[in-house]
Amino acid sequence: MNRLILASSSPRRIHLLRESDFDPEVVSPEVDELSCDFLTPQELALFNANRKAAAVATRHPEKVVLAADTIVALGREVFGKPRDFDDARRMLKMLVGRTHVVITGVALIRPKMWGALQVERTAVKFRALPEIEIERYLETISPLDKAGAYAAQHAPDTIIERVAGSFTNVIGLPMEIVVPMLEAAGIRPGQG
Repeated sequence: MNRLILASSSPRRIHLLRESDFDPEVVSPEVDELSCDFLTPQELALFNANRKAAAVATRHPEKVVLAADTIVALGREVFGKPRDFDDARRMLKMLVGRTHVVITGVALIRPKMWGALQVERTAVKFRALPEIEIERYLETISPLDKAGAYAAQHAPDTIIERVAGSFTNVIGLPMEIVVPMLEAAGIRPGQG
């Protein structure tokens, strides 16, 4: 029986877990990601990750539930998933040539025992791109399901100049903290 549930339908998160030899059951959390001005970006990512994990854990109380929420922050401005292509274009125009922070909150709920929350922060500097290259980039990815409207795993050299920290965090699941969290919950690579 599979003991691990990923409370996300993100293909990137699923891929990162499977690439590390975890085989989670995938359950969509069916909760809206909230945006609150009174929370810091780190608090917001942890809050949303915990809401996702709790929503799935209540339906599957006998399993270990892993959830994450990734946001992009440029100063005080928080970039979640864009509403549409115009919003994606606006986000990329603000990010090009600048350094922003990718923040992922990770929540893990273990049956009847405990939960764990951690956060990972990674600094990402974008290349300075002219508008035509931004348009080309948007045509090559599906930006609407990605915080900050970009996909670090898709031709990263096109848009990213430098990453300081966890690259898997920029993709959406910081494996450097996720693997130890899962192992502390008794889930090891090669197990369900």
